[in-house]
Amino acid sequence: MIFIDELPWMDTPKSNFIRALEVFWNSWASDRKGLKLVVCGSATTWMTNKLLGDKGGLHNRVTRPIRLAPFTLSETQSYLKSIGLEWSRGEIMDAYMALGGTPYYLSLLRPGLSIRQNIDELFFSQDAPLQSEYEFLFRSLFKDANTYRKVVELLSTKLKGLTRTEILNEIKITDSGNMTTILEDLGKCDFIRRYQAFGKKQREMIYQLTDMYTLFYLRFVKGYNGLNPHEWSSMSDHKRSVWEGYAFEQVCILHINEIKKALGISGIESDVCSWSKRDKGQGAQIDLIINRSDNVIDLCEMKYSDHVFELTKEYVEWLKERRDLFREQTGTNKTLHLTMVTTYGVANGKYASSIQGRVTMDDLFEKVKML
Repeated sequence: MIFIDELPWMDTPKSNFIRALEVFWNSWASDRKGLKLVVCGSATTWMTNKLLGDKGGLHNRVTRPIRLAPFTLSETQSYLKSIGLEWSRGEIMDAYMALGGTPYYLSLLRPGLSIRQNIDELFFSQDAPLQSEYEFLFRSLFKDANTYRKVVELLSTKLKGLTRTEILNEIKITDSGNMTTILEDLGKCDFIRRYQAFGKKQREMIYQLTDMYTLFYLRFVKGYNGLNPHEWSSMSDHKRSVWEGYAFEQVCILHINEIKKALGISGIESDVCSWSKRDKGQGAQIDLIINRSDNVIDLCEMKYSDHVFELTKEYVEWLKERRDLFREQTGTNKTLHLTMVTTYGVANGKYASSIQGRVTMDDLFEKVKML
């Protein structure tokens, strides 16, 4: 067994490393019975473009590529338990909204501290380990780190995402194949997702920043003056709650399979999209739509709360008005389900029957078997 970790770092300028690896494998190693060569690399773009996408002597030589995706909430819970962190799911959710599912970041959490104290230590204390991670991350993953960073930082200011054309216009570069490569690379590295607005064409795909660490860093850490090592703990409840609401939406989007399982529609073909309508200064928006092949559309509303969510008459009326506007504007004849995705569920009150679908935080922690 030959195991090489961080293979991309061996490919230094003028090293001709790929050709050397090609000669090693084709002229010697491939003829040795029982020999296995396993190579790994965190620079996803190098691994996919230089190794898996090689057009020379390494073309079609890979027996099996294994893509290591970030942990899900279920995997995060199991990992934290293995390192002595017996946190509640609410605390794990809070950690995930700042760190995402990257094992290295999660390994830095300390059992003796609360989640807020941990975030202070990781991002805002003197020599905080995740303050400098952002710059290092882009330098290590991408050759032209500045352009990639510009795209990511632009998307961090446009929370619902932008089309390719809008990105080109905002960062003021000419339309070329380079932007396609950049967006594909960012997707492969799990920084962004690509999705479609309801009823729009393929060429109008929207790109949205979904990496939780990057979102948190750009919102709260970049530009931090270093004067308050307890920045997160002392932050106003309002400012923190606004972030929690948005970050919870992103966690839900990263756990679409778990939401489908909770709704009992895992086996039903469906498209995930969004919808927005703006007219004369007013509009409506639905960030998560599950358009199902069984003639049903789930209009999902995601709400982060530290208690059971109570439906009010005004809120239910707003949901119904938005549902009716969606039907009017899209012309769909499908059945429309109002679906709530909340942390601790919806209270069984007077208006609970108005909701056809319910998903809780516990559902997001469920294991889903990937096919």
